Amino acid sequence: MLKSRRGADVHNTGVRGAGDGEGRAGVDGAFLALERELSVFLRRARANLGEMAREVHPDLEPAAYGLLARLGEAGQMRATDLAAYFGVGKATMSRQLRALERLGLIGRAPDPDDGRAWLVHLTEEGRARFTRVRGGLRARYAQRLEGWDRAEVAELARLLHRLNAGHETEPPAPGLEPPTESGRESTTSER
Repeated sequence: MLKSRRGADVHNTGVRGAGDGEGRAGVDGAFLALERELSVFLRRARANLGEMAREVHPDLEPAAYGLLARLGEAGQMRATDLAAYFGVGKATMSRQLRALERLGLIGRAPDPDDGRAWLVHLTEEGRARFTRVRGGLRARYAQRLEGWDRAEVAELARLLHRLNAGHETEPPAPGLEPPTESGRESTTSER
């Protein structure tokens, strides 16, 4: 580990010029550094996902935590829309939803717009458990990033949103709009 200018630990990529030049075999060092840091981040995120899922319910599979998060954000949704959002097949989604329903974390109600379809929603128990765990997660984020100023946290969120935006069809969350060509944040009136 190396120390950054701010004194925070940074991973040594092992690539000369990782931030500004060519690395081994002509690969841009910045992309090699990005790959390494994303790998570390994803490994830790998977481990955290498992912990959070177990905190919600001991029998909850890690992948199902994301379903609870999506339902917590979006409210009730059709299973097909959830499957499309996560990029999984209908059979996979049905299996995960049945497991969540058995645990009492979600319920189903007829879709008033289509009598053949069902809407999936968090139960009161599911919402209470998820909200408790999410609150703990946010407190951990705040603790880990207490040395960062708010602008850095906002910039990290903006950049992660930009990275993820190519995979989602939803509009950006408020405050996460990409900068305009002039470099300032775009506003609704500019669009």
